[in-house]
Amino acid sequence: MVRDDGRHVPDLTGPAAELVRLVDGVRDEQLGAPTPCAATSVAGLLDHLLGLTHAFRLAAAGQPMPGPAHGSAAALPAIWRALLPHQLDVLAQAWAAPEAWLDSGHPGHAPLPAGVLGLIALDELVVHGWDLAVATGQEHRPDPVATQLCLAFLVDYESAAPDAFAAMFGPRVPVPGDAPGFRRLLGQTGRDPDWSPPG
Repeated sequence: MVRDDGRHVPDLTGPAAELVRLVDGVRDEQLGAPTPCAATSVAGLLDHLLGLTHAFRLAAAGQPMPGPAHGSAAALPAIWRALLPHQLDVLAQAWAAPEAWLDSGHPGHAPLPAGVLGLIALDELVVHGWDLAVATGQEHRPDPVATQLCLAFLVDYESAAPDAFAAMFGPRVPVPGDAPGFRRLLGQTGRDPDWSPPG
C-alpha cells in the first residue's frame, strides 16, 4: 500500500484474514480453554479482539479510542461468530486508507502518532492470531512481512518508551537472536513460544 507521499504503509489484510480463519475454527467447547494470555480464556480473548478491533477502527478514522479492551468471557456476545469476522474486515479496510497513517486531523491519537497506533493494531492481530491458534489446536500461518514489521517496531518501541512498553506487555521471554522471527516476536511480547495448553 502506498501513501500520497509515496511511502509504503503496512497491510493489515493478511493478518486479519488469518484471524477470521482461526475464529471460524473455534469450537463451542473450547471457549473455556486457557490461552497464552494470563488468566484469559478463549472466550475472553475473543471478547478482547472485539474490543480492540472496534478501538483501532476508530483510531484509523482519527477518532478518540475507548479504554483498554480487557476482554471478558462473560461479556462475549452470542453473535461473536458473525460479529468478529466483520469487525476484522472493517479494521483492515480502515487502515488500508493511506491517510489513516498520517497524524494530521487525528487529535484523538495524542500522545501516540497515527503510525504507532497502526503498528500496534497490526501486532495485536498477528500475535493474538497465534494465541487463538495454540489455544484451540489450530495451525497458525503468520504473515512474514507483518512479523518483521512488528518485531522491528516493538524492539524500537521498548528502547524509546520502556515504561509504555512494559505497561502494554509482560516481561520479555528470552529467545535466541538467531531464532525465527516469529519466535522472537512472541518472546518480545512476553510469550513463551513453546506454550501449549495444560495437559
